[in-house]
Amino acid sequence: MDGAGGVLANLILFAVVCLAPTVLFWCALHVPKLVGWIREKRAEPQPEGPPIERVAADLRRVHRLLAGYPSGTPAARRFGTRQAYDELLTQACRQVGVPHRLGELPEGMDREIERLRVEQSLRERGLAVP
Repeated sequence: MDGAGGVLANLILFAVVCLAPTVLFWCALHVPKLVGWIREKRAEPQPEGPPIERVAADLRRVHRLLAGYPSGTPAARRFGTRQAYDELLTQACRQVGVPHRLGELPEGMDREIERLRVEQSLRERGLAVP
């Protein structure tokens, strides 16, 4: 019986020696990805875009610019500033979860009403906008 046990032990040893490099290389290739995936799942989600405090400060600054333009300010400058203000409102809406239609409406009274509605919705969610 010792002969059969010795042969079985040699076969097991041979299988381990043959398979060990393959298993080690597989682990070397896949374990880092697995560890990264686990870390990613455990990590807290990072907010997209700049901090909401900075967006609010930028909204107030650009709103002051819009309100402070004298009557002779070129239309292109006013339009560009309004576009920047709308983009900041859109960022704030995305971060706070306010639905908006600023990108859909053409420039005019409807868009101005939507701006006012969005500003009020942001205020209701605690964001200090003008």
